[in-house]
Amino acid sequence: MTDQPLRIFLLICLVQGLASCSSLLSTAPPQDSVKPTLQSQVAQRAVESRAISVPENMSRAISVPENMTHESLMERMTGDWVMQGTIDDAAVTNDVYIDRILNRQYVRIHQISREKDAVGQPTYEAWIHISWDQKNAEFVVMWLDNTGVTNFSADGVGHGKPDGDQIPFTWKLADGSGIHNTFAYDRASDTWSWKIDNLDSSGKSSPFGRVTLKRK
Repeated sequence: MTDQPLRIFLLICLVQGLASCSSLLSTAPPQDSVKPTLQSQVAQRAVESRAISVPENMSRAISVPENMTHESLMERMTGDWVMQGTIDDAAVTNDVYIDRILNRQYVRIHQISREKDAVGQPTYEAWIHISWDQKNAEFVVMWLDNTGVTNFSADGVGHGKPDGDQIPFTWKLADGSGIHNTFAYDRASDTWSWKIDNLDSSGKSSPFGRVTLKRK
């Protein structure tokens, strides 16, 4: 084959090759058009996955009245408060600071009287810890104050089953006497009241304290 026919042959092959490439490019889907389709599929699967993973009882859990849960009562206690009322027939004003500690499993109450003793210390100070006993479906409370030293006996632990927005705590001694202290929450005023009664060995109660906690 001479040089002239060879050049013509190569030119024809080149033209045919270009035409084939053009045809392939025109039939291939543009990259931009593929990505939205894949992204849409991934997004749809994510939505379906989330829809499947939602607990069926979630709506029922949300609709449960707050006063049916121990958690809501514990949460309502938190904050800075001023306690006022009477204890043993004497007017009192205490500062009360309440938070939650140790993975929020305990309510910690620090109660400090504004009245001071001869050396400038609070005449009354208490650290109170409240937790929820899941097994017995009740609150338990350990009350430590500066009026004496506890030996952490079972008698020193109060128990109270929630009753609506109230927690009627009771401490009982071996002889049948004890203390009854009802924590009651008032939704309308966002306040707490503590109603403290002494119990004699026969179970008869006598008023000892009536105080109200208002937020600072």
